[in-house]
Amino acid sequence: MTLAEDLGARAGIALEARGLSKHYRGLKALDDCTFTLPAGGVVALVGANGAGKSTLMSIISGMLKPTSGEFRVGGDGPAGSRVVLLSQDKPLYRNFSVTDMLNFGRHTNHVWDQHRALSWLERFHIPVDRRCDKLSGGQQAQVALAVALGACPSLLLLDEPLANLDPVARNAVTGELLGEVAETGMTVVLSTHVVAELAGVGDYLLLLSHGRNIVDSDVEELLARHARVTGPRADRPPLDGTVVHEHHTDRQSTFVVRTLLGPATHIDVPGWTSHSVSLEDIVLAYLKTSIGEVGL
Repeated sequence: MTLAEDLGARAGIALEARGLSKHYRGLKALDDCTFTLPAGGVVALVGANGAGKSTLMSIISGMLKPTSGEFRVGGDGPAGSRVVLLSQDKPLYRNFSVTDMLNFGRHTNHVWDQHRALSWLERFHIPVDRRCDKLSGGQQAQVALAVALGACPSLLLLDEPLANLDPVARNAVTGELLGEVAETGMTVVLSTHVVAELAGVGDYLLLLSHGRNIVDSDVEELLARHARVTGPRADRPPLDGTVVHEHHTDRQSTFVVRTLLGPATHIDVPGWTSHSVSLEDIVLAYLKTSIGEVGL
């Protein structure tokens, strides 16, 4: 069965990649990435600088050809499989007014929803008669998002386009994006360095390190299956599971453990305690260790 046939046979899949790689003269920007992303939610794409996030998004959007491997985008909505990439650079014509940008989007996309684009701008009080170069960085980000949403994507790739927004505005934008996801069923892949802001936003985590996907899992499942275990200095924790990361002092050891059945709230071993961890804790634990090859 081909990848296209396999994806078509399974509902609820936004994107599937198999062995996806991109090499530049010996440099592996992406290295044998294989994963499946569910449809109709927010995927948090996380990794350090140079991890391969932008390369992956460029390949998925069709702007870059992979060296090897294959991928397939799903989409059952009226627009079919439509991928829109919005980068941090916010591709706007500086001399265009906001209205001009919407007209440009309408004439360069086979599918266009003017009401959807205008509605987004109205929510954030963006003046449509003002030139783009007269807008603040945050307002420009909103215009770029309006154009991206007007194109009715089934898969919206956001490569840190919210970097110019303050934390309050970022929170408002992510909240509105969640509303768009719920209303339209589109999938959003959100690339970010600010992992703490993903709390309550991301449904799925795709974690890249050195060009490889080291975590590919539902966020709730990740939170349920990881724990921080602390006790006297030891080589292993008294808890069944895989040690993701460990830290030792002369007298104490702390482990982040991927458990088999979920984190134990109580360890019946003198001196040892177990606590739940946040998504940020899990991401940092995997990034700090070389255990990334372990699948989830």
